[in-house]
Amino acid sequence: MNLLVILAVVAAMAALWVVDRRVYQLNILAWLAAWWVALYALFSYGIEPPLPTSIVGMFMAIVTLALLAYVSAEQARLADARGRVVAFMTERRYTVPLLIVLVALPLFVAWRVYENVSAPPQPPLAGRTIHPVPPTTIAFQGTTIDVDGAENPFRTVGTPDDAVFRGHVENGRRIYYENCFYCHGDDMRGQGHFAHGFDPLPANFVDATTIAMLQESYLFWRIAKGGPGLPNESTPWASAMPAWEKFLTEDEIWDVTLFLFDYTGHKPRAKEVVDH
Repeated sequence: MNLLVILAVVAAMAALWVVDRRVYQLNILAWLAAWWVALYALFSYGIEPPLPTSIVGMFMAIVTLALLAYVSAEQARLADARGRVVAFMTERRYTVPLLIVLVALPLFVAWRVYENVSAPPQPPLAGRTIHPVPPTTIAFQGTTIDVDGAENPFRTVGTPDDAVFRGHVENGRRIYYENCFYCHGDDMRGQGHFAHGFDPLPANFVDATTIAMLQESYLFWRIAKGGPGLPNESTPWASAMPAWEKFLTEDEIWDVTLFLFDYTGHKPRAKEVVDH
């Protein structure tokens, strides 16, 4: 969290409250605008690492609906807001401000769109390890997973064409398209709906330098712990990968790793035995 931004927003809202109580009473539209701007500042600049633009837009849509619900919850409040909007749009004394809004609003939207599509991805300030060394063990939903030696329990339940094995793959398919394809894409190339808002971009599983280089236990660790579980060597870029251990069971994570390898045609990296 960016404490300076949060404190600045709180101080600004407190100052507005003092003005409203002791200097000049603000109307309902002024308060709605103040809350909208304050929450936009919090979502855009008060959270570290920064939220993707698409997520901020989704949150602000929810905020807008919530503010509209607040206005319409009481008939008197709704009538007051409606009367002020109608007056602003019809009374001659508001002609100049209305023209400014009608010109400034589409210009602002156009500028934001241009800014988002033209900004190139920013490189990190220092080196970053793409595939960091995993921990030996991890805690997962009350149990301990041996990342160094764990094997997918469903990898050997049958042949690749066996019905039981295919059942686990199909369950992995369901899990992927319910949770993962929004970022990693429907073809697993890291070009999902939300991918443009992330830095670094979501992993391209089809590329031979990603899951084809990794053991399934490594994928289990990365899926379970997500971006918050990355070690320091993977900074300064901030992965937006959620910690899926909060939403998926152990079996579901193993199933989705089966599907990742089955879909891409890659095979998990074999264990290496080092002779001493």
